[in-house]
Amino acid sequence: MERILYIGTKNASTWAFRAWLPLRELGIDFKEQVVDIRKPQRFNNLRRVGEISPAASVPVLMENQSIIFDSLAIMEYVNDIGGGNLLPSDPLLRARARSFLSWQHAGLSGLCPRLSFESAFYPDKRQMSQEEQIDAERLFRCWEQELSLSGGPYLCGDLSLADLALVPTVIRIYSHRPQMRSWPLTHQWIKRLLARESVEEWMSEARSLPPIILDNYR
Repeated sequence: MERILYIGTKNASTWAFRAWLPLRELGIDFKEQVVDIRKPQRFNNLRRVGEISPAASVPVLMENQSIIFDSLAIMEYVNDIGGGNLLPSDPLLRARARSFLSWQHAGLSGLCPRLSFESAFYPDKRQMSQEEQIDAERLFRCWEQELSLSGGPYLCGDLSLADLALVPTVIRIYSHRPQMRSWPLTHQWIKRLLARESVEEWMSEARSLPPIILDNYR
């Protein structure tokens, strides 16, 4: 069986990062095909992706001749073929995990829109605005409550797709050094996530790339 995951440039491709993580966490063999999504080549490259994927975006998982072209669908498929351990077996916990997955997939209600994933790699980061700090605290409050309910060490107890889906969001906010004193469980959870071998692997490659400077950051 040939399994290929098409991903974007690693310091810009959050959707692909989410799809890539469960493959690594579950030790599933795959080939990685990086699509350069920096401008101006982004448009021609994604047009070529459109030859195999109706969405003309990354990630795309190709299993022989079958195509899965949505990050959430890829994550759940990978969990299924990898034994199902990245979603809780308890129906209520599984539903709560899927709530986080769906919320992230829908864009987290537009939280911190100017703190892009690309900005996590800027050598000269600005301070978070008051509005961004309020946005971050809203997330921290939610995560703190979930970690308190589950007992940790992850959102639903054991590591799940919910944790992995949130990794890029954690990185873009945490890299700007938000105030964490009021959220000790969340702070430990963030550090635990960022220390995972799979996350370190992606981030090491992402840090080696030239930063992608976006005009709306300042």
